[in-house]
Amino acid sequence: MNSKIQKMELNDGHSIPVLGFGTYATEENLRKKSMESTKIAIDVGFRHIDCSHLYQNEEEIGQAIVSKIEDGTVKREDIFYTSKLWSTSHRPELVRPSLENSLRKLNLDYVDLYLIHFPVSLKAMEKCKDAGLAKSIGVSNFNRRQLEKILNKPGLKHRPVCNQVECHLYLNQSKLLAYCKMNDIVLVAYGALGTQRYKYCINEDTPVLLDDPILCTMAKKYKRTPALIALRYQLERGIVTLVKSFNEERIRENLQVFDFQLASDDMEILDNLDRNLRYFPANMFKAHPNFPFSDEY
Repeated sequence: MNSKIQKMELNDGHSIPVLGFGTYATEENLRKKSMESTKIAIDVGFRHIDCSHLYQNEEEIGQAIVSKIEDGTVKREDIFYTSKLWSTSHRPELVRPSLENSLRKLNLDYVDLYLIHFPVSLKAMEKCKDAGLAKSIGVSNFNRRQLEKILNKPGLKHRPVCNQVECHLYLNQSKLLAYCKMNDIVLVAYGALGTQRYKYCINEDTPVLLDDPILCTMAKKYKRTPALIALRYQLERGIVTLVKSFNEERIRENLQVFDFQLASDDMEILDNLDRNLRYFPANMFKAHPNFPFSDEY
């Protein structure tokens, strides 16, 4: 089937589907589920699949993609696959072997987008692009200062095409978004619906984004779910948005985000929900010199 998901052009000439399917799973049984849910996602029209070495399920996700290519649902070029280099492999000599290891697990010849989490190893990433192992390269969890460091680097060959960050109604990243747009870098949002309340991420008393009364009132007005309003808000702002689910009904429902638009005054109301709240504070990286990875300088 043809996908109705729109695409956004990247600064290197490639294009990225604006709605992506996230594949992070926490437990072994959920990793198996991630293969089935990825197959369903491709069946219903998702073409942008976001994964990472860290998720430890690249083999399962690769099997899902390859099976959908083999049964004729899609061709390889229809799929936009993102992988990420984990922080233990940032030494330049480890970058390409790490990507090649991911490609072996995936049973793919190349990834469409390869991201790094911290401002190191960029030259090694550029070599992966030049070798055709990654069509595009980008970054993740970078603040403005870190992006500037990369963009001002002498001898920069390939600008990052995107910056993938936590972004949702309670953390709308408006300053970072403006900076990225000014520099022709696409902002990609993860955690767009808040979080599934992973214990290592948040306190029990952290507010549930999808229960927000203003969001729920707006959902009733548009006769949509709060999740669809939260996703549409991001797309209206020109943000590529990742969404994750293991539930077939919800996976299908998420594609309804293209069936309506939000009025500008409602967008303003949603803008005002921002409270600079992070569901993914990345406390495990406190020792890193660039922590915290916020949108501040």
